[in-house]
Amino acid sequence: MSDLNVMTAAEMAATKAAVMDQIPGSEIQGQSPLHHADLDSLAKVGPKQGGIHLREHKLLGHLTLRLNPENDEQLAAAERVLGVALPLQPLTSVENASYSVRWMSPDEWLILVPGLEAFDVESKFRDEMGGHYSLVNSSGGSTVLELSGPDVVELLKRCTSIDLHPKLFPVGKVVSTVFAKSSAIIRRTGEQSFELVIRRSFSDYIWLWLQETSREFGLVVKA
Repeated sequence: MSDLNVMTAAEMAATKAAVMDQIPGSEIQGQSPLHHADLDSLAKVGPKQGGIHLREHKLLGHLTLRLNPENDEQLAAAERVLGVALPLQPLTSVENASYSVRWMSPDEWLILVPGLEAFDVESKFRDEMGGHYSLVNSSGGSTVLELSGPDVVELLKRCTSIDLHPKLFPVGKVVSTVFAKSSAIIRRTGEQSFELVIRRSFSDYIWLWLQETSREFGLVVKA
């Protein structure tokens, strides 16, 4: 007979996944993917008027959640953690104060939270959630650009083939699509404002693309 110990269902339920706090100590400076561009300095000395306004929402926490959308207990657990129900309709999003949740596929959501809260939110999920699910902390692998202004739709038309008419792309809608020969997750946050989640590896390329494409409209960098 084998001496292999077999965990009971109760023991397995009591076992928690190891969660690593990825937030560095105060002695380490956090740097966003566009740190080298020094957007804060550009905001101080650059143009104050223009048709395109750009701001980086840097160092946010990025969590990818996957679960069974027909599991009411898991949906309730997620709502307890986030204070808002997961969006179940395709291509939609929800917000709760500084938290935002983007529907990515029938069983996948991208959750953005303040960077310093990412570990706490992840830990709460581990405490509240039961059953089979996946939660991946990819903070640092992407950044968020806010694009707004009277010419923002015209700018985006030069970067993506998505139809941005308000009837087809209302506030709150989310798409993952080709953007400037790269990729981005685009969410409409207002009539003339959008958020782009872009990968760290393509952030410099997209920043240079946006500078060039904004020339005819005028680019205002916001701190």
